[in-house]
Amino acid sequence: MYDVITIGSATMDAFIENDKISVVSVNSVEKCTELMALPYGAKLEIEGFSRQIGGGGINTAANFANLGLKTSTIIKLGDDDVKPTILNHLVARGVDTNNVVIDAVNHSGFSVILVSFQGDRTVLAYRGANERIAEKDINFDAIKSAKWLYVAPLAGESNRVLDKIARFAQESGVNLAMNAGTTAIKRGEKYFSKILQTAEILVMNKEEASMLTKIQVRPDTKHEKFSEAQIHPDVKTMLGRLRGNFPVLVVITDGKNGVFAYDGNKYYFCPPYPAKVRSTLGAGDAFASTFTASIERTNWDIEKSLKAASVNSASVCEVFGAQEGFLTFDEIEERLNANPDYSAKIVG
Repeated sequence: MYDVITIGSATMDAFIENDKISVVSVNSVEKCTELMALPYGAKLEIEGFSRQIGGGGINTAANFANLGLKTSTIIKLGDDDVKPTILNHLVARGVDTNNVVIDAVNHSGFSVILVSFQGDRTVLAYRGANERIAEKDINFDAIKSAKWLYVAPLAGESNRVLDKIARFAQESGVNLAMNAGTTAIKRGEKYFSKILQTAEILVMNKEEASMLTKIQVRPDTKHEKFSEAQIHPDVKTMLGRLRGNFPVLVVITDGKNGVFAYDGNKYYFCPPYPAKVRSTLGAGDAFASTFTASIERTNWDIEKSLKAASVNSASVCEVFGAQEGFLTFDEIEERLNANPDYSAKIVG
């Protein structure tokens, strides 16, 4: 029996750091967009380079295992030179590999991550085998034996299994947590509402929530204009729209503005835990998986879980690599005890 099974992507990531990358803000009445820019036609030296294993399915599985949960993962790899590297990595991280699927035709996923001087990044992703997880690839008996099924973003054809596995988890009494990606979101709010009927936890970032609900967070009503006892009205509307009439706990992350949650009764806010950001890659995976693990550990204490997830996410941001900054629950507690003023709150 597993505590959790993750399903999602697996990639070999190439990180590229260059201080010549500019961050350009484009503002309008409706929204503010930030773009990463490089001189067109130029040849630039790379100041920092590394290769690491990532992807939502692996990042979250590695974090769950590091937090002490018995973990397996459903990912699809190409039958190539990346395969043994990823499999060995999972074993070293304490993740069961019995549910990994091998694709004899398509290559394993690969990403190039451009990191700006601010620590944020733009990802160029080749999905490969990640896009081709089919129903026949999934060990439903393994899912049935798990306490939790964690669904990371599923790209391309793989997204077609989302409805099936969500329904199966519900029928089997398996808790479902999900961080749906843009492929599922683009299928529309009506489709997504069917998934929400089956989920216990939904975690999205503000941009994903905006894409799904068609609600823009207006640039003329910043968080700073509200007291700590209030919540941005557009974010509040998003949370209510996403939850609807379903018994799902909705969480929206908003980077440096913190994270918001709604359980149908109360709204919660947790500020970002202080960190010297080097790279934000993997921070979302660390947050969502830590939050889910903490919800299980604390018997659904939302405030404690928001704090724990924020601490672990901040730790990931302080190092280069999506899995390098993971903390155990004991280490998370140590950081929280060292910063007693840090808290999550119920807000209006």
